[in-house]
Amino acid sequence: MIRKTSRLLVASLLLMCGTASMAQHRQPFTFAQVTDVHFNSGDPKPCEYLKSVIADINANPSIDFVLVTGDLADNGDNASLDLFARTIATLNKKYYVIPGNHETTWSESGMMQFSRLFGSERFEFTHKGVLFLGFNTGPFIKMALGHVAPQDLDWVRSEVSAKGRGKDVFIVTHYPILQGDVDNWYQVTDSLRRLGVKVLIGGHYHTNRALSYDGIPGFLSRSTLIDPEGKVGYSIYNVTADSLLISEKNVGEEPRRWGGISLSHSYYDPSGHADKYPDFSVNGRYASQVSEVWRVKSGASTYASAAVDKRGVYVGDATGRMTCYDKATGKVRWTFSAEGKIVGTPAVSHGVLVFGTTADAVVGLDAATGRLRWRVSTDGPVIGAVAIDGTTAFVGGSDHKMRAIDIRSGREVWTYGGVGGYVVTRPLVSGGKVVFGAWDCTLYALNRQTGALMWRWTHPLGGMHYSPAGVWPVANGRGIYIADPQRALTAISPTDGTTRWRTFLSKVRESIGMSLDGQRIMAKTMQDSIVCYRADPDGVKELWATNAGFGYEHATTMLPVERHTVYSSTKEGLVVAIDDRTGRLLWEYKVGNSLVNTVTPAGGGRVVTTSTDGDVVMLRGME
Repeated sequence: MIRKTSRLLVASLLLMCGTASMAQHRQPFTFAQVTDVHFNSGDPKPCEYLKSVIADINANPSIDFVLVTGDLADNGDNASLDLFARTIATLNKKYYVIPGNHETTWSESGMMQFSRLFGSERFEFTHKGVLFLGFNTGPFIKMALGHVAPQDLDWVRSEVSAKGRGKDVFIVTHYPILQGDVDNWYQVTDSLRRLGVKVLIGGHYHTNRALSYDGIPGFLSRSTLIDPEGKVGYSIYNVTADSLLISEKNVGEEPRRWGGISLSHSYYDPSGHADKYPDFSVNGRYASQVSEVWRVKSGASTYASAAVDKRGVYVGDATGRMTCYDKATGKVRWTFSAEGKIVGTPAVSHGVLVFGTTADAVVGLDAATGRLRWRVSTDGPVIGAVAIDGTTAFVGGSDHKMRAIDIRSGREVWTYGGVGGYVVTRPLVSGGKVVFGAWDCTLYALNRQTGALMWRWTHPLGGMHYSPAGVWPVANGRGIYIADPQRALTAISPTDGTTRWRTFLSKVRESIGMSLDGQRIMAKTMQDSIVCYRADPDGVKELWATNAGFGYEHATTMLPVERHTVYSSTKEGLVVAIDDRTGRLLWEYKVGNSLVNTVTPAGGGRVVTTSTDGDVVMLRGME
């Protein structure tokens, strides 16, 4: 998959000769790249390493500017981002910053803090005849592969069309644009070839590498973290009249050149195609069991599941647009523009649609018309999913609060402010309790009527990355069940929050569902299978396991159930339907090659899928 093309390291240097006539317009210049600094507010060493790199760059007058290519904050937290922003500001050069997967996957602000500090998740500038375009490659909020959002790819095309004439185009990302790293690599490389892109510059691997992205030259650079030889460093790029040369620059040492390409030679056919495309043959195998009812290409990445009622399908996206699609036809009935991103899954009931935004608000709309009915201001972004019980909506936010809101008036019924981390999950409302996890390693149970704390369950290992924060808990009265990032299923007493059992029999991660009769829990494993256990807090018993053949899987998606069908979805576009009583595989359908969020049952054997590629799809399966 990863090709260390010697053409880029050896033969390309030979090609730099004899083409000066094509490159006389290029003005030589030098820039630096800083990447994968992994600031942690509890560990001073990454900051010390970066400070030494900054001092080295500041002492070099030949460096014109610095590219900073992501993984700035190890845990994606605001405190670490703030510290990084203060530190990088001591550069005496211009600098341009894009996020990495650590900022996006665990962003407590839904990336609002990043944009406040650095202006945008993208950058664009021209320097001495070269157009530089940098953008986010995700994944966003949940575990998945990297992804280039459709709105970002459209932006690249627009910028090159408007500003790229007569210029070399350099693309800057965090992830390498490779299969296995970015789920829509083929769409990106097909587009970039047509745009005549010269090179892609990135990070993520913490090492120097020369790659070929379906023919387009690419370079990855070392992290600023200390390497096995005890050295701290960064990269220096030299643009000459006909070439791009890259060197590793360790602090206190001379640069060591390790790669380069000709800027005059063409390494690919601009009208060519990706070396490989995703395989959709599974759809042919199940053509008689499942089909598409309708599909809409929204043009914007979606990180939330749809909400559905009798007439509408409601989808919020990364641009802040909430859209109501006609349930029968997929035609747009109305749109509403909210400030900030819509990240958490909305909920609809009693004619009111409720959702949170990263612009510090919870919003209630008239579901029939899209008219604003109320808006509740919060003390931080709201990226949590909404649960509605009766006429009360429950939603958690990045202000470390859980709120109960009357959906008819927008009145806050109660607010619990004792959450130690930010909230992304959908709360479980069951047995007079509101149960939810947060990114502080804790599961909370609040009194449904008053918001008073009833108990806490804390992950036995501690630490943010073991938090039961992504999973949507399920319950049957006798037990509350979760799957956490340690790859364990856990049964918890609903009365006092004690652990009844905890099993590693199946390697599951942040995915769970429950049969409608409350007798069985299902979960997605990290390799091919959906498993089912008895929903009994008194003992662990596996009932069935089905190999669905989806390969390695770590996406955070739940398993909703309608009648006796349980649904699951994957990081690479597959939707799976299984009989929840027997484990019999009913059908599979690949809607795309990007993360499919938790699917939404829509009645009559239909489900709605949303995905990071922006497609909204209604499927109908055999009942």
